[in-house]
Amino acid sequence: MIKTLTRILWVLQLTCLAVLPFNGFAQMGNETGTQNPSQPSTQTQLQIQTMLSNEGFIQRTDDRIMIDLSEHRTPGQTGYFLFVSKYNNLVNLAVPAGIFAQGVIANDRVSRQNAGYIASSQAVNLLFTFLVKQIVKRPRPFHGQIRINAVYQPASTSFPSGHSSSAFTTAGALSQAYSKWYVIAPAYLWAGSVGYSRMYLGVHYPSDVAAGAVLGSASAFSMRFMRPN
Repeated sequence: MIKTLTRILWVLQLTCLAVLPFNGFAQMGNETGTQNPSQPSTQTQLQIQTMLSNEGFIQRTDDRIMIDLSEHRTPGQTGYFLFVSKYNNLVNLAVPAGIFAQGVIANDRVSRQNAGYIASSQAVNLLFTFLVKQIVKRPRPFHGQIRINAVYQPASTSFPSGHSSSAFTTAGALSQAYSKWYVIAPAYLWAGSVGYSRMYLGVHYPSDVAAGAVLGSASAFSMRFMRPN
């Protein structure tokens, strides 16, 4: 019990360290979004550069990447990344469920324990992702000072990316449970695709995705004590 609480506190501390640097510029994004409720549908490059120069380094970098991605979308890529984002939650549920079912059918205690480890990591990640979103309350890119053209518009806040954190939790826990290259490579390829899809679709900044990846990996790492001996 003490070990479990220690692990959870470790994740909490790591999460706070990751969130604090972002809290200031996220709140700035809220203020600028409020002060600038409307934006012309067409905006010159000079205007964009002027607005970028008034923001912090992380926000400027985020905006530049998001603008570039939104200007180079193709129908085929958009359809693919919509598919990746749409089915991320299904994959996260299917992985531990499938491993648990295999453990029951084969009467394999290790598989059942691995399923519990992955599911527990996902639960911890879900909790911390929700808490961080409530603390930071960063507006989505399409609500920012520089309005990013999004493929669709989710209602929740932006930081961190919940899709990214959940995908990297699953990838991290699965890789810890089955340390084989043919498990690790596809798991992280999927997680990376999920993270990129959130930026490509215009619904998360790169820093949202990076923070989600860190939080998800930390959640999986912190729960390693649940793996079978």
